[in-house]
Amino acid sequence: MFTEQQSDDRFITISGFNKKGNGIGRILQNPETDISTEIPFTIPGDVFKTIASLAKKKKQFFRSENLTTLSESRIAPRCKHFGICGGCRWQQMAYDEQLRHKEESVRKAFSDMITSDVHFEPIIPCPREWRYRNKMEFSFSGDADHNRYLGLIMDSSKGRVVNLTECHLVNPWYMSVLESVRKWWLETGLSPYRPCKDSGSLRTLVLRESMRTGDRLIMLTVSGNPDYALNNKQLESFVQAVQKEAKPADPQSKLSIFLRIQQTAKGMPTNFYEMVLFGPDHMREMLEVQIHKNEPPQKLHFQVSPTAFFQPNTGQAELLYSTALQMAGVEEGSVVYDLYSGTGTLGICTAKKAKAVISIEVSPESALDARTNAALNSIENITILSGAVRYLLKQIKEEQKHPLPDLVVIDPPRTGIDAEAMQGLLNLEAPKILYISCNPQTQADNIREIIKNGYRLTALRAIDQFAQTPHVEVIAVLERNV
Repeated sequence: MFTEQQSDDRFITISGFNKKGNGIGRILQNPETDISTEIPFTIPGDVFKTIASLAKKKKQFFRSENLTTLSESRIAPRCKHFGICGGCRWQQMAYDEQLRHKEESVRKAFSDMITSDVHFEPIIPCPREWRYRNKMEFSFSGDADHNRYLGLIMDSSKGRVVNLTECHLVNPWYMSVLESVRKWWLETGLSPYRPCKDSGSLRTLVLRESMRTGDRLIMLTVSGNPDYALNNKQLESFVQAVQKEAKPADPQSKLSIFLRIQQTAKGMPTNFYEMVLFGPDHMREMLEVQIHKNEPPQKLHFQVSPTAFFQPNTGQAELLYSTALQMAGVEEGSVVYDLYSGTGTLGICTAKKAKAVISIEVSPESALDARTNAALNSIENITILSGAVRYLLKQIKEEQKHPLPDLVVIDPPRTGIDAEAMQGLLNLEAPKILYISCNPQTQADNIREIIKNGYRLTALRAIDQFAQTPHVEVIAVLERNV
């Protein structure tokens, strides 16, 4: 709320957050008119000074010198890039405050569905507030003065890149590799890729690591325009440049280096081609998942291809899957459908208890990984189908080649479940649905639709996988009305 002292149209009192995690407040123009605005990197209690010419804009740019009053919850951010880099948004807030706001955002998204019949437990915190991420994607960029930039996209910019020299979400070797690649880039004289002209060579650099096996993976993505192709000498020097900094200390851990060629043409689908430059063609990971509280956790092994999705916080993924499956209650001899299955993690977890598991994944690379992972874990009662959920659910229902599910597990993209996939899900008439999402807003919208079609929400719990950011995972369990 604004006080009389803060009602001047040059000052904004931050009162909450929007869906992006940006601070929001109101500018009182006159007694009849006020404007809502958002300012990145601000938190409730901050008072931000703006200028009259910007007052009518819905989004303001963050300048630390414009903070005239600091929130009592504000702390010093750890990273020097904070306030410029778009990677973190909540480093300026103590972790317990971050958790409180995340839980509040979930309660708000589901406010019309949380009744006395819904079991809502407190948010599960992330044990590691720093150095928890196992994957980062960095971008190459340049400007008219031929300055080079390698890092993350700058906040509130149209693709401008922060020349990153530190990041506390990952282990230190990431920054060492980044610096080594910068030196290699300078020596080769290669240019960054420019999408508008389809010119230049270097697009992105992906770094991944296994928190359990110590394996590391590096993937350089380059232009598919043959005029800007890298030659053998440049590729060999790239491998040499990153090997020294990325080589794992443990001799049992492996390093893989890939080249990915991204070929674009106007009016044509984008094509990707991958080649191994060094080491194995995958990264090994291991998860320990406890399906039932009174049983020991299962040790599951996974192979992860360079572009396949895997939860970016390994330790918290174990807790996420364990909590979700315990909430759902996987019964002995049940049939489980695992939709949007990725590399098959949830399906493989449930297969130890279930009679049969049907997994559906649209990405051919991830589906192939899922089949490999099932074999690695000696799982024979899982069928992995490659294709879009919206098409395959309809096909399953029509052809009746597979038994209908007792439990459907859903972990969709941030955009949620599309209309056709939703209809396919409802047509299954599964007794129970376990819905996991990293986007509470789209999840809540989907669940409202499911409730309208004969289900009730029985359990809801938030779990934090991404400390220092506004993102939160939510586990929801629904049961069909009898």
